[in-house]
Amino acid sequence: MDNCRTSDGEVEGLTDDFKELEFLSMVNVGLTSLAKLPALPKLRKLELSDNNISGGLDTLSEKCPNLTYLNLSGNKIKDLGTVESLQNLKSLRSLDLFNCEITTLEDYRESVFELLPQITYLDGFDQEDNEAPDSKAEGDEDGEFWQFDPHLVKPAMGVSLYADMVLMHLEPTVPLNS
Repeated sequence: MDNCRTSDGEVEGLTDDFKELEFLSMVNVGLTSLAKLPALPKLRKLELSDNNISGGLDTLSEKCPNLTYLNLSGNKIKDLGTVESLQNLKSLRSLDLFNCEITTLEDYRESVFELLPQITYLDGFDQEDNEAPDSKAEGDEDGEFWQFDPHLVKPAMGVSLYADMVLMHLEPTVPLNS
């Protein structure tokens, strides 16, 4: 859903019907809030980079309690208080805040690792500055990028059927309804 537009903090087409979704990418969609994020209990990986999110991260523990990876790079995150609510995401292992104002704070990395002891990687590196292994979608042995695209689903399939489809491959992108 990268580069989609949002209306009043809501991404068109993203509803509670997607409760089986495990990976969601909403890069550069103009999000300012996560308040209207639907419940996605099986979501493990959430890409939210290059939006305008400045707070309200507490919503994630309620709506996406099983997150292991969260990318908030390029957002308006300014202080440790904003990321404090991520303490409730007990499965969170990797957090990316690159290009957020918070990264300019003195002792930023040490403070975040102390505040969120459950994370292993911050901005792609562990506490000893070892780089995180390449992240691939589970089952993606070739390193190809996968992303959900609702425009590639036949309207006749209905929401209940395509809500079970977790990932769709970007290449080749041949619309099913053409």
